[in-house]
Amino acid sequence: MFALTNTLRDYPWGSATAIAELLGTAPGGGPEAELWMGAHPDSPSIADTPDGPVPLDALIAANPDAMLGAEAAAAFGARLPFLAKLLAAGAPLSLQVHPTLERARQRFAEEEAAGIPRNAAERNYKDDNHKPEMLYALTDFEALCGFRPCGEAAALFRAVGDAIDASGAPVPELLTLVASTLGGGMAEPTVIRLAFEALIGGGDAARDLVELAAAALARQEPGGGMDPALRTVVDLSRQYPGDPGVLISLLLNRVSLVPGQAVYMPAGNIHAYLSGLCVEVMASSDNVLRGGLTGKHVDVPELLATVDFKSTAVPFVPVRTTELGQQVWEPPFKEFALQRVELAPDGEPVPLVQNGPLVVLAASGAVLLDSPRGDMVLPRGASVFVPAVENPVMVHPHVDAAGQPSVVFAVTVAG
Repeated sequence: MFALTNTLRDYPWGSATAIAELLGTAPGGGPEAELWMGAHPDSPSIADTPDGPVPLDALIAANPDAMLGAEAAAAFGARLPFLAKLLAAGAPLSLQVHPTLERARQRFAEEEAAGIPRNAAERNYKDDNHKPEMLYALTDFEALCGFRPCGEAAALFRAVGDAIDASGAPVPELLTLVASTLGGGMAEPTVIRLAFEALIGGGDAARDLVELAAAALARQEPGGGMDPALRTVVDLSRQYPGDPGVLISLLLNRVSLVPGQAVYMPAGNIHAYLSGLCVEVMASSDNVLRGGLTGKHVDVPELLATVDFKSTAVPFVPVRTTELGQQVWEPPFKEFALQRVELAPDGEPVPLVQNGPLVVLAASGAVLLDSPRGDMVLPRGASVFVPAVENPVMVHPHVDAAGQPSVVFAVTVAG
């Protein structure tokens, strides 16, 4: 087992306190948005080895069969197939979508051949991998995820028109166009795409509409009873005035998660995280195509070629509780599965579900990890990489000074 030192990303939307409070560390004084636990080459965790600190990607590449297991190494090559994060949204993240594996490989190769630096602002593809992901809520968590049915979206845009009309302002042509498009008789993906294109390509008309809509809705907000989707327009406009993503949010499912709930985002699913703390697990990639709610690069043609415009129900991931007490979330991706184990201070040890490698985080209390090759005490906030050759791994409660229950999260390859 290798104790890990992980990179903390300080994106401006990050919470200043949420990750520190979970891990029992002192806040750094600025935004703490994401803690990366994995081997992505942009920010690999540093493994504590007998020979000194080694980046986790280099440790794995030096002996992939032992680190990943022969099956995972054959399927994914000499790299850890998943990346785990703690994500703390103190403000909304960008509206975004992730590509398919085939598109990521093709576009990454094209940008490499064109000589675009990987850190260039206009670069779309940072690596050649797809990025299916899952969010597990640690606190109440607000998000936008996938397109809602056209009828629901049309009703919301009509409500915006009513609010503008009630304010005494004329209803803009663009809003009438979007509402009528959504209420038309064409196939749903076509209708959603046309409405999306009208907003994201609306230029000054879209910016003016966002400001007018948000102001009209804000006048109605104090009365209470406003649909959460409409309230989201007001909130997003305060942070991103004039951004077309503010009204694009009305096309999307508005999701309120409670702790313990999980949703997944396949390729093409457009989404945005609004607020809360979560464990996020994904294929090991940093490929993000943005569609609004951001000051960063938005490549509209590439975005439109990547988004899946079908409406969908919120893609919740059900929990499976095993006879041994492991809680397991298994989205329909081959790269990863997430598990949670909670032990009382006097509880019996529980084995971890393990398909190849493991990344383990102690989220509460402390635990003792025990394998045939050794053991390690993991205090609250610490994380460890367990190679495939260390199997099975047992989790024992290890009472810390506070006597808290021991809770660990562990990520492994899907079974």
